[in-house]
Amino acid sequence: MNLNDALNDKKAALYIRVSTHWQVDKDSLPLQENDLINYAKYALGVEKYEVFKDAGYSAKNTNRPDYQRMMARLRTGEFTHLIVWKIDRISRNLLDFAQMYNELKQLGITFVSKNEQFDTSTAMGEAMLKIILVFAELERNITSERVTAIMLSRANEGKWNGGHVPFGYDYDKTTKILSVNPTEAITVNMIYDTYEETRSLIQVAKFMNESKHFPRSGKAWNPVTVGIILNNPFYSGDYLYNKHDEKKSGGNASTSALKKESEWILVKDHHPPIIERERQQAIKMILQSQRRSNKGGPRTYTRVNTHIFAGLLKCGKCGNGMPSTIDRVRGSGYRPSIYMCSRRRRFNDCDNKYISDVKVGPFVLNYISNVIKAQNNFGKTTDIATFERKLLRGSYFEHVESIERIGLQDMYNMLKTGKWQTDEYTLPDAITAESLQDETALLSSERRKKERALARLKSLYLYGEETIPETEYLIERKQLDDAIKQIDERLAEIEKVNTLDFSLSDEEFLSKASYFIMSQQLLTKRYVDFEKLIKKLDPKIIKTFINSIVKKIVISDGKILSICFKNGIEHKFLYKQGVDIETEENL
Repeated sequence: MNLNDALNDKKAALYIRVSTHWQVDKDSLPLQENDLINYAKYALGVEKYEVFKDAGYSAKNTNRPDYQRMMARLRTGEFTHLIVWKIDRISRNLLDFAQMYNELKQLGITFVSKNEQFDTSTAMGEAMLKIILVFAELERNITSERVTAIMLSRANEGKWNGGHVPFGYDYDKTTKILSVNPTEAITVNMIYDTYEETRSLIQVAKFMNESKHFPRSGKAWNPVTVGIILNNPFYSGDYLYNKHDEKKSGGNASTSALKKESEWILVKDHHPPIIERERQQAIKMILQSQRRSNKGGPRTYTRVNTHIFAGLLKCGKCGNGMPSTIDRVRGSGYRPSIYMCSRRRRFNDCDNKYISDVKVGPFVLNYISNVIKAQNNFGKTTDIATFERKLLRGSYFEHVESIERIGLQDMYNMLKTGKWQTDEYTLPDAITAESLQDETALLSSERRKKERALARLKSLYLYGEETIPETEYLIERKQLDDAIKQIDERLAEIEKVNTLDFSLSDEEFLSKASYFIMSQQLLTKRYVDFEKLIKKLDPKIIKTFINSIVKKIVISDGKILSICFKNGIEHKFLYKQGVDIETEENL
């Protein structure tokens, strides 16, 4: 697209408004309209436009007919600019303005205020916007503080602030009184009794489910919900308030971050208790002592809460997921994750054995390594039998007889036709340091070309015999600046990969870096030593890499029955007859 085409594609929505007070000035609307049309044409170079008018409407809210009609049209992608005479013509409410601008930004629409020279495509305009948004944030915070103060006052007065009424209690909306639910209170007491006997959240959940004392939802108890019942001071008659930062979760306290403990509000004797306060405190001390984080022991290599195969493993007997937890420490100091069928954990009616990273890790990573190597070495003369042998190469597959023909044939056909990579799924190629060096050289050369073009453009604009219109100059300069910026970002990524200097909080970059790091590990070694790898690399790198390739892994009694890839191909492993793989539960 040339420069003239780019200009012709622009279209502006011109919004004008006068309040009832200014209706006596009959020239006000025409004045705004003519002023904006001329500004759009001669200052911004926008020839196409449409005018939206609201006469006699206040800007204290957005309940204005043409404003609403304009916003609906903006959402269709019809316009590139929204131009107003002054900011207060569009809104006098900072919250409404901030909300509108955020939507415009997502739609890629430039907002311009003619009289205040407020153009968000410029640095100054963006700075002015940020100042306005600061005040909008201040207004939101002040409102939030008022609401919080009111609700804290209600809590201190013994009133209920609404929300989900905890299990074991009823709330009368007429009298606004909380009362104990006798039937549910029996279940709560049973949970406390059972925990005091067993000191195990798992055993409590199992007992409650087997005795068919379920929560209101009718779903099974699990260790997490049992722990909530035991820890919640609500059951001792106390109301703990202002604990969660609902602002960060849209008001959902179950997913919000915790505030500082100094900000928590505890209203004692707020409502009738089900459990004595002293008894609950004693149980909390037991829970605290049972936490693994308080136990001593050898230093481990696995980072906290990084279970590499969490969410991928499925039980091969009942089909349920296999949640993860931390296994025992090995002699080397390595502490793997362990995965157990969720149904067995809750109801004990599934006999599938648990499995740990010690078994899953070497099998899965070496199989992925074999797949990548087979892909890179795949030739026109490669037959399916040779392809299968390449996939099952290594001691970790000595008990596997073969791969089920359907999945094997699917992968073979895709590689043979060159259609293995799809839009939804890409198997990593053999990324090498040399390939990254080549890319760096090409990008550096392209950057120098862009810089020379930018220098020529500036020289032509400032000193050329024929003057370039300012609008054309600005558009061309922005395109070159954007291209240089993109090149710099990619060069920075390559530099991070080469030096492994990256932040694990940057999930997008972690995903890219994990491809490079893991492909080197899988392609340069004959076989992958999982335990050494987990000590060498952060588990997040391995987890990110595996999750980008694998969709599901089915487990049964210590055996990997199948691996399903992200592109839908599933490889089912057929094991040799008479071979019993020793499970970790029998060791």
